[in-house]
Amino acid sequence: MPAWIFNLTFLVILVLGGTALFFFTVTRGALLLRSVMAGAGDPDAHVYPIYSNMRLIRLVDFQPIIAAILLFQYDRLVAMITAGMKQMDLQDKNVLITSCAFGNVMPLVVDAALATGAAKVQVVDIINNELVHAKSKLTAYPEQVEFLLQDASRVGLPDQSVRANVLFFLLHELPHELKGVVLQEACRVLEPGGKLFLAEFHRPDPWVLRALSWTYFKVFEPLGLALWNTHDPLLQLQAISGISCERRKLFFGNFQVIVATKQANPAA
Repeated sequence: MPAWIFNLTFLVILVLGGTALFFFTVTRGALLLRSVMAGAGDPDAHVYPIYSNMRLIRLVDFQPIIAAILLFQYDRLVAMITAGMKQMDLQDKNVLITSCAFGNVMPLVVDAALATGAAKVQVVDIINNELVHAKSKLTAYPEQVEFLLQDASRVGLPDQSVRANVLFFLLHELPHELKGVVLQEACRVLEPGGKLFLAEFHRPDPWVLRALSWTYFKVFEPLGLALWNTHDPLLQLQAISGISCERRKLFFGNFQVIVATKQANPAA
């Protein structure tokens, strides 16, 4: 084997191994360490350092990296959400983004909401650094975006106060006992006729992709595997009174976008 091929192969393995070690350290590895230390019972104990440490946030929140993590389906997922919002009547209504997200999804959602006539976009997150970082992306809307330090499982907004709500890859990181609670809250704040737009991972159809995805979740984000079965968000949303849903799958079933609509006159 030529020396350059050996060196290139070694370099690729080194880079991939280093990247995997980095992401394990700032995701599941950190939670394992936190579980044996004081503070594991804090409300934000399930939050990875990659989403709470400002240096890590700025390091990782780079569009090509985020696109690669989502197998370059990021733009398609965001486009499905913004296209759905643009078809709504948001005139003088409020729009909610439940939990901040990396990449350009937040500016694009805000653009779509305001272009469709929304009066205000509210952003809630349990981590202040996430809100600070999100605010730096949304400087073009100083009067039309409100940032609220709140827990997605206990949103401090009135019932039926927003017309649209966006959850972008939040559920797979939540403890199982919070997944359904967050979906209940997301629907509670919707006004009749309002819509919840939820983007998440899904169980892939091809067995090869399913095996790779299962390995990824087992190593890095084991809480996400429940979305494949016991905590399927579509089933959980359908169990909520007055909610109707439709789901679209992308990239061989690896991703999903669910649109949940609150009935105009939900059953009592």
